[in-house]
Amino acid sequence: MFAKKTMRNTFILLLVLLLAPLAVTQAADGKPGNLNIIVILVDDMGFSDIGCYGGEIPTPNLDKLAAGGVRFTQFYNAGRCCPTRASLLTGLYPHQAGVGHMVADNGLPGYRGHLNDRCATIAEVLRPTGYFTILSGKWHVGQNHGVTPWGRGFDRSINGATGAFYFPDSPRIELWLNGESVKPRGGKIPEQWYSTDLWTDFGIKFIDEALAAKKPFYLHLCYNAPHFPLQAPQDEIAKFRGKYKIGWDKLRTQRHAKQIELGLVDKAWPLSPRPPEVKAWDKVTPAEQDRFDHIMAIYAACVAHMDTAVGRLVDELEKRGVLDNTLILFLSDNGGNAESGPDGKLNGNPPGSAKSDVFQGQSWAMLSNTPFRRYKHFNHEGGIGTPLIAHWPNGIKARGELRQQPGHLVDIMPTCVELAGAKYPGAPIQPMEGRSLVPAFANQPIERHALYWEHEGNAAIRTGDWKLVRVGRNGRWELYNLKTDRTELHNVATGNPDIVSTLSADWDAWATRAQVKPYPGAATGKKTRQP
Repeated sequence: MFAKKTMRNTFILLLVLLLAPLAVTQAADGKPGNLNIIVILVDDMGFSDIGCYGGEIPTPNLDKLAAGGVRFTQFYNAGRCCPTRASLLTGLYPHQAGVGHMVADNGLPGYRGHLNDRCATIAEVLRPTGYFTILSGKWHVGQNHGVTPWGRGFDRSINGATGAFYFPDSPRIELWLNGESVKPRGGKIPEQWYSTDLWTDFGIKFIDEALAAKKPFYLHLCYNAPHFPLQAPQDEIAKFRGKYKIGWDKLRTQRHAKQIELGLVDKAWPLSPRPPEVKAWDKVTPAEQDRFDHIMAIYAACVAHMDTAVGRLVDELEKRGVLDNTLILFLSDNGGNAESGPDGKLNGNPPGSAKSDVFQGQSWAMLSNTPFRRYKHFNHEGGIGTPLIAHWPNGIKARGELRQQPGHLVDIMPTCVELAGAKYPGAPIQPMEGRSLVPAFANQPIERHALYWEHEGNAAIRTGDWKLVRVGRNGRWELYNLKTDRTELHNVATGNPDIVSTLSADWDAWATRAQVKPYPGAATGKKTRQP
């Protein structure tokens, strides 16, 4: 297996090196290698959690990036951690890259649990063009199977194989620094750290190495925040205590109103109703309200600390004189997380500390995904809709504008390829599935046939304004016109059988081509609670 991977990587390198001179003329500014690229991926954060997408959590640094660039209103992820990371890294749909579910190997091509040999990462494509490639943060695309950042094109890396930790004394920590397993504290790692800061600090350190080598850089920065178990410094949690006793019902209404004011959503789209599993806030006892307030205070502290780290990264870029020619893309790997049910979890003494166990839960995830339905795991808008901020002072003329063009994770690879003047390899590497976002930066259309999703049997296809979506493999297809009903409240499948038939056949053909089918067995098909 090792020999096979070595031959594959050598083939990619030789092919890209041979074609790189031809790619030089393709760079947007005529100077390939001048543009730095940073992709910031956060974990389990909903569509409305940051200020510039309607949230009340203070995120001044992300809001500033949005004011200096553009925000996409209809950008999509893959609805779950590992599939999103595989898709983002490769420009393919998750199953094509081998990560249709999580990192268990289910013996089928689309479900091997690791990046396969028929995909190339952004780092593998950009590095032969002269880029210094950096991974800092959560990896989670098959390190348990030997698929590592340093083996998939990254010159420098600090990473967790997964990412469910925040402090050096959190349980289940596995850290690697440039391919070396390291202890969680001491030596090359600080004695005390918070993962959001650790990833940021090493990202900046590696950027300095790139600048010293006079190379442009690609930084793939993957924060744990705000994934469970939610943990944050206690003084930062305290700043938010009491602020969430207003409850999810009023806060959803406030976020929705702000989203309408900002132009992010159409006022004709009603706010999705509170699901029956979630109590009305005025039916929650004072003691329960205090508990729920504590959960959301910890969540908000995770998000706010992440925003501060992004601000520090931006400040360091500006000090080094490279911010203006750095494209920064910020997005989330899936919608808000309803795992643990309506009550969430608040365990530990104190909650939010290194060994505590705190989950946001369905009730607050409903707030995170305002105004949409459903959550992480699902292919309804609440599961797959993400903020996307694009900031590049030298390349994006717009300031503070919105972009309505639908986009997807698969579009980030072709965007990087175009702007870096790189050459994407040919066979045996599968062709890119996405389209470059560069036209959308200038508010031009992105031409494509359709976008597709599948996770745990939940499935969707979007063509133009039509979206066909279902819950589970045996679920009935639902049809929505997203132009008039993006909150997916009016299923028009019954009145449009021809559209349902056409789109479902299109999805089936894609599912076969993209290795969604054959489905795995009980290992990933096992039913879980789906609120």
